[in-house]
Amino acid sequence: MKSENVLEVENLSVTFATERGPLQAVRDVSFTLHAGETLALVGESGSGKSVTSLAIMRLTPPAPLVALGGSVLFTGADGGKRDLVTLDPDAMRAVRGNEISMIFQEPMTSLNPVHRIGDQIAEAITFHEHISARAALDRAAGLLDKVGIPDARRRLSAYPHHLSGGMRQRVMIAMALACNPRVLIADEPTTALDVTVQAQILELMKELQQATGMAVIFVTHNLGVVAEIADRVMVMYSGAIVEKGGVVPLMTRPLMPYTQGLLHSVPRLDPEALGLSPLEAIPGSVPDPFRLPPGCTFAPRCRHREPACEAALPTLEAANGNHDVRCRRWRRLAEARA
Repeated sequence: MKSENVLEVENLSVTFATERGPLQAVRDVSFTLHAGETLALVGESGSGKSVTSLAIMRLTPPAPLVALGGSVLFTGADGGKRDLVTLDPDAMRAVRGNEISMIFQEPMTSLNPVHRIGDQIAEAITFHEHISARAALDRAAGLLDKVGIPDARRRLSAYPHHLSGGMRQRVMIAMALACNPRVLIADEPTTALDVTVQAQILELMKELQQATGMAVIFVTHNLGVVAEIADRVMVMYSGAIVEKGGVVPLMTRPLMPYTQGLLHSVPRLDPEALGLSPLEAIPGSVPDPFRLPPGCTFAPRCRHREPACEAALPTLEAANGNHDVRCRRWRRLAEARA
């Protein structure tokens, strides 16, 4: 039985007003998010992953500094649908932190250094659920215990600098889960952590997702994390989707040369790969968003490009099943690899 869609993003675009003119950071992004699933957003720095997440949460600067286009339909617990792009500020504040929450990339800069941990978690609870401060602190202690922080009651009076990086990230997760959201957006939550703590955080998130049934958008550039936690993957490049599909077909049979390049640049530890060849790097860098190439934005870095690739931007087309790709040569490249 197919699960319901909790988020339906259609032709989302984000344009910043700058001194050099309009800068379109996200271009016509469309995807759905099902209840209980994890969708990974993957790509290099500057590909538009975080801006997409901030736009969904309406955390980008207001107009006229930033213009949002398209729609973000959110289905609440009551079954009603709302377009987050057009929602008024008061209604959006009722959604943000309550029905949709976000874990930010660096907890030390996201937590307020002059407020106690317990007060910061309790603030969202009292705002959205209108319960007493004492009841909110009791709930905060339970959340800290739930995310694996020992002696949770005593930790309520701690400040962020009293905690390690892994503990601060657990506090951020507790804060995001405080009001039992339907959707959790995690923006590279393990980037600043060592591999042992990273594994603990990923395992914790999976356990909490299974217990609550929330849907997760996991933003990362780490393909090892994607294989561990995701159900579906969406690869972004220069603000647009270039490939999306189930985690197994996309990781094992990528169709877009950019996705193939990302996978080939990942270190491998299996015996067959040891010592055979150096890591492959994708040449060049993400293009200047003010001077995007006229055709495929990846063409200047692609070793499979041909003149037609630089003439027109290819569309995102269905390859097979639920696997979509933006590449005019994907069929011939797939045949060559078969």
